[in-house]
Amino acid sequence: MELQALPSRIGQVRRIVSAQLRYWHLDPLIDPAALAVTELLTNVHRHAEPDKQCTVEIVLMLDRLTVSVRDHDPRLPCVPECDPMATRGRGLALVASVSQSWGMHARDDGSGKVVWFTLAVPQPAAP
Repeated sequence: MELQALPSRIGQVRRIVSAQLRYWHLDPLIDPAALAVTELLTNVHRHAEPDKQCTVEIVLMLDRLTVSVRDHDPRLPCVPECDPMATRGRGLALVASVSQSWGMHARDDGSGKVVWFTLAVPQPAAP
């Protein structure tokens, strides 16, 4: 989905991601996915130049869910050492803590970057 990363839109995307995960019966992934996508979109809102336009993509594979956020700013985010009690600057640390893996890369054509995270899909219990 394409959107402008404004605070009101970030909440809407969080609800859309949660609803999609409910539809896929992946309720255990709702909280970590909602938190991580909120952090990534907040970073776009606070830091992306020249605009706040971005695209959120959700991909479900057999064993993992990948959520990515692409924006038009080619500058990669830095992950500062931060105080765990700080009220700002912990976004990517939070993404790292709730996800199985995460990363970022500049787009090959120089038109921006992609920041992504994965979550392990819970396997059904054996009968």
